[in-house]
Amino acid sequence: MLNHCRVLDLTDDKGFLCGKTLADLGADVIKIERPGGDPSRKIGGFWKDVPDPEKSLYWFAYNSNKRGITLNIESEEGREVFIKLVRTADFVIESFPPGYMDELGLGYSKLSEINKGIIMASITPFGTEEPYRDYKDSDIVVMGMSGTLYQTGESDGPPVHISMPQACLHAGLDAAVGVMMAYHYREMTGEGQHVDVSMQQSAAWFQANAVPTWELNRKNLKRSGAFRAGMSRQVGQRQVWPCKDGYLFFNVIGGRTGAKSLSALVEWMEADGGATDFLRNMDWDNFDMFTVTKEEMDRISGPVGEFFLRHTSKELLAGAVPRGVSIGPLSSMGDLLNDECLKERGFWKEIEHPELGASITYPTEFVKSSEVDCSTRFRAPLIGEHNEEIYNEIGLSGQDLIKLKQSGTI
Repeated sequence: MLNHCRVLDLTDDKGFLCGKTLADLGADVIKIERPGGDPSRKIGGFWKDVPDPEKSLYWFAYNSNKRGITLNIESEEGREVFIKLVRTADFVIESFPPGYMDELGLGYSKLSEINKGIIMASITPFGTEEPYRDYKDSDIVVMGMSGTLYQTGESDGPPVHISMPQACLHAGLDAAVGVMMAYHYREMTGEGQHVDVSMQQSAAWFQANAVPTWELNRKNLKRSGAFRAGMSRQVGQRQVWPCKDGYLFFNVIGGRTGAKSLSALVEWMEADGGATDFLRNMDWDNFDMFTVTKEEMDRISGPVGEFFLRHTSKELLAGAVPRGVSIGPLSSMGDLLNDECLKERGFWKEIEHPELGASITYPTEFVKSSEVDCSTRFRAPLIGEHNEEIYNEIGLSGQDLIKLKQSGTI
């Protein structure tokens, strides 16, 4: 879709996913690292558990489909080379501290003089102009300041950090959406734009119903662990349930949908020998989640929980679908690798790593298109792997590259 576009990717892990998304859509994404390699190559895990900047699985995951060069843009020669690249580019994405690119003379105003149509995305923790612009960040800091950690964890315990870094992923995707909107505008006007992405703002959008719940009801949704927040004030309503081999998602809900699902579940439990008189005699059509008492919920969740514990997640899914019971297994990574639906869609793909003498399994595409290939096509670049190839494209000779390497520019 974007195979006529070129992206200069100056980001660290705060913005990797932006370039990765554009690369998957076909853009020629050039990952620019400092000489010696990007510090993000030190993020683990590592292939065969051997720490090595060329074996970071994190680097592999977020930089596949990109070509890679090394360049020191802090040197005068490096800036001159970068400007040559900008003349050939459609997008520049960066995640330096606010003002850094302007200090180098490479901010948006300067780059737009060189290339009127250039689109630049800046991904920063708190925005480029806001009061917190100079604050330092980590994922837990941004997720905390976005309000997300206020909602994660058990109701009687402290906030719990989500294990995978999240703020950078939300910001990276927001940046990709932003530059595509700017690209659409450029197609109509010929003019580029500067896209300013705040990780805090992107993470705040992640809170889904927490914001409208406050705006409509002036009520803060709080931590509730495996239970549903915002419904009955008298009792928690469990959403995550243990089963024989793991966990599943199931909601005890009211209304027509809930009545259908719960009635079918009770019939299923009856056939399995696990339904109680209380469940058989419940009027599910008039079940009200907002007024249900703790005693009633205990008499529902007790036998339901015992039923789930007698079966595996696959058994429960297989039984739930034809009955119209809303159950969803909570998959581990091992489950996903063996998921028959993902296999049928060709979601997993072996990508060759000649330098490792092996192939690694990758998720191949985030979207299927009837017209173009949006899959992971090749592995992430080695340090400076495409220096000669890309610098030759902008007119630099082999002798030029020798001089640039000797000066520490590349």
